[in-house]
Amino acid sequence: MPVSRLDALAATPEIIRLLMEGLAPEDAAWKPAPDRWSIAEVLEHLSHIEGHCFRARLERMLSEDDPELPVYDQEAFNAAAQYSGRDPEESFAHFEEQREDNVAVLRGLEARHLKRAGRHAAAGRITIANLLAQWVFHDLGHIRQIAELVRARRDYPELGPFAAFYSVQP
Repeated sequence: MPVSRLDALAATPEIIRLLMEGLAPEDAAWKPAPDRWSIAEVLEHLSHIEGHCFRARLERMLSEDDPELPVYDQEAFNAAAQYSGRDPEESFAHFEEQREDNVAVLRGLEARHLKRAGRHAAAGRITIANLLAQWVFHDLGHIRQIAELVRARRDYPELGPFAAFYSVQP
């Protein structure tokens, strides 16, 4: 098991917590545009996808031979308001709890388990190793997204004359 990927997955909640330190509830709820996510929505998405996608796929690939794995349609979940109107602290706490459990399961896997496979409805054949790489890649994308939202909401307005040297794109 690639330790660096597991360490990255284990560190994600702490990284997000540090990024969000000192944010007011209105900052977490702020949307830079109607079609963009707030930090609160990102946190609920992370909580939802942790169990309904990543853990579900992992369990099926470990317990079944070559299972059919459905697409996780985040746009459909977003359109159905799955991610909106949630308390960010509750979403984050649920994400942290699930992540801790998932990292414990992943640490218990042996190298041979990484070769177990399933058939993803859109991507085709994937292995647990592929899933693990996607999991970390997904985390990094949302860490970057949260960081940019924090930069735009908390820090950019306080730059004064230095704002002329920067742009934010939350």
